Amino acid sequence: MKSLYEKIINKEEKVSIVGLGYVGMPIAVAFAKKADVIGFDLNQKKIRLYKSGIDPTMEVGDDMIKTTKVYFTSNEKDLKKAKFHIVAVPTPINIDHTPDLLPLEGASRILGRNLTKGSIVVFESTVYPGVTEEVCIPILEEESGLKCGIDFKVGYSPERISPGDKVHRLENIRKIVSGMDKESLEEIKNIYDLVIEVGTYPVSSIKTAEAIKVVENSQRDINIAFMNELAMVFDKMGIDTNEVVDGMNTKWNALGFRPGLVGGHCIGIDPYYFTYEAEKLGYHSQIILNGRIVNDGMGEFIANAAIKQMIATGKAPKKAHVVIMGLTFKENCPDIRNSKVYDIIMKLNEYGIKPKVVDPWANQDEVKSEYRLALTDYHKIKNADCIILAVAHDKFKSISLDDLKKLYKKMDDSEKVLIDVKGIYSIKDLEKSGLSWWRL
Repeated sequence: MKSLYEKIINKEEKVSIVGLGYVGMPIAVAFAKKADVIGFDLNQKKIRLYKSGIDPTMEVGDDMIKTTKVYFTSNEKDLKKAKFHIVAVPTPINIDHTPDLLPLEGASRILGRNLTKGSIVVFESTVYPGVTEEVCIPILEEESGLKCGIDFKVGYSPERISPGDKVHRLENIRKIVSGMDKESLEEIKNIYDLVIEVGTYPVSSIKTAEAIKVVENSQRDINIAFMNELAMVFDKMGIDTNEVVDGMNTKWNALGFRPGLVGGHCIGIDPYYFTYEAEKLGYHSQIILNGRIVNDGMGEFIANAAIKQMIATGKAPKKAHVVIMGLTFKENCPDIRNSKVYDIIMKLNEYGIKPKVVDPWANQDEVKSEYRLALTDYHKIKNADCIILAVAHDKFKSISLDDLKKLYKKMDDSEKVLIDVKGIYSIKDLEKSGLSWWRL
């Protein structure tokens, strides 16, 4: 009897991807080079864009979308045609920092309604250990009328895609894979090995795979929180943090982390998934939650630094014209989810400041929907009192300090306030510029 892997490579069975965002769409495109793929998403506008050859995520590019053989659809019944299903939907948090599993539960219901015997379902969405088996499987069984372990199998393989990263891609990041039993693990590993050039890394259980995802991002969050705490202390000491880090990185075992805004859909959220489950088991996090508190407070810290710098130059902050350059959660990426730049904006609003926001990567409609903000075109920026360089997009890094000065009001350079959050400019160049500057 042929394995599901053999049927897929012989194109006797299909692969489906449920959720075509920053994670699901690159997976769909990669598998489509080796197998027949159904790409499903509820968002009909997104499906229309893909069908017309436009990649709104900018992860693989329009040219790749135009030539891919993925069958894009918003009709859930098309999922019945596939036997290997990958679920890659967002798992955000609620306002109280508890996990919001509604998108995952909804995807499980849709898939369950269209699940057929002999299928394998692999979840990639970030969850705390236990969600796949305790939340998703019961929904799949309820909606399908099938029995897990008999009629279908389940696995978990955490996504490791970093939006906007053109070096570490799906194909060259080793993939964690797990299955509910030995047979499902072998099938899942073989199928993912079709597209993961550097190979997969099988682990013993679904819970272990779930834990790996939340822990690897929690580790990064804690390390950045340490650097952010140092930045706050060094600011009081009059020491430049980036210069300290540059010196520290000359040692072979330095980790290379730097202070900054920690947002996005992984590092800024995954720790809350981990601590949520830990607290359910009676353990209150001593380190992870405190790291989150530090990182969640960085937007306010930067906004206050801007206020102090404006006051030091004799400006009334409420009357100041403030420009924020960058809104996406990281550089050279259109993803605005959980952007901590918005925290800067909200804090400035408390002072009566309504900053203009510039971001060539962000989508105007998405920004308006998510944050109720209107983006301003860079070329329309003028008469600024204070510029906050919040995201290190390449386009911003290419702006010389002399060109940046042209965006300010006509006044002495010493009155022009520049907040260089990412340390785009060197201390030497900043001092030479004559600007009133501050950097994280």
